[in-house]
Amino acid sequence: MTANSETTEIAEAYSRFTFKKALFIIASLALLATIVLLATSMGASDLSVYDVFNAIIAKTLPFLGIESNLHDEIIIWNLRLPRVVMGVVAGAGLAVSGTVMQGVMRNPLVSPFTIGISSAAAFGASIAIMFGVGFVGSGTYLIITNAFIFALLCAFLVYGIARIRGVTPETLILAGIALMYLFGALTATLQFVASEHELMAVIHWTFGTLTGSTWNEILIVTVLLLSCFPFLMLYAWDLNAMASGEEVAKSLGVNTSRVRTVSLTLATLITAGIICFTGIIGFVCLVAPHITRFVIGGDHRFLIPCSCIFGAILLLAADTAGRMMFSPVIIPVGIVISYIGVPLFLYLLIKVRKVYWV
Repeated sequence: MTANSETTEIAEAYSRFTFKKALFIIASLALLATIVLLATSMGASDLSVYDVFNAIIAKTLPFLGIESNLHDEIIIWNLRLPRVVMGVVAGAGLAVSGTVMQGVMRNPLVSPFTIGISSAAAFGASIAIMFGVGFVGSGTYLIITNAFIFALLCAFLVYGIARIRGVTPETLILAGIALMYLFGALTATLQFVASEHELMAVIHWTFGTLTGSTWNEILIVTVLLLSCFPFLMLYAWDLNAMASGEEVAKSLGVNTSRVRTVSLTLATLITAGIICFTGIIGFVCLVAPHITRFVIGGDHRFLIPCSCIFGAILLLAADTAGRMMFSPVIIPVGIVISYIGVPLFLYLLIKVRKVYWV
């Protein structure tokens, strides 16, 4: 066999490899679109998938001349679709953040919440709820901005502490765990002295929910995610190199310190931008990357976008289950996602012996 024929065979095998991964991503997107239609059709008012499809097309593509019922449009666009779209965007953002953090730290148990982001956001929201004290805004927006700023503050503290000893996975994780317990203790102290009404409001925020999502909030989260996502994809090859070890990545010319700092900063921005609107929804960023890695492997060129899709599917399915199981009572998605995520995670832990980093 000549060198040219070997090169041709390798090129063909690589083309088949990438084609299968791309085809799987397209199929996953089709599944997500189906779940979006089903989730939007479910609720107190009986709507069919056809009604939902018509209402969406009539609004987004008016030049097609498709007509829909005005009553259906109001229910879908004002009540159900904002919740569904926020579930898609939030699930995608949390999953990609978890994927990137696990990649740069080479640790399957790392997530944005491991470094204390959720605890800090809960503390910031608690201050706003109990004392009405914050940085910007009033009412609901005071809670949102407080949660966002405290989440970022915690992340910067983690990075600052880690830089003293060198930005390594070990120092980042240990610093994050320490601050997680600190902010958790501060929040518990506030809850201890809170009134019954204040305590209920704080606990409800920490449950995590998509109820009350608005198009303005969705726009903010979407712009933040779309702004960070291309930069994370640019680091896909670097993350693949880092999966083989720190020294291997450095020998290939990867500036591991820069990749780690930039990637973690962008992942933190995405996570903070989501949880300040939704509250604490923590399990998606841990489970979705593991499921995706098990299915398609550890190549971050495909792992990052596919994790977005799996995260969106997981969160949207959990929210729909929470809405429908005990209707008209709505179970917060932060609770439901744990019931769904824990069995999946334990199954992967027990059945899968190999960690699919590469």
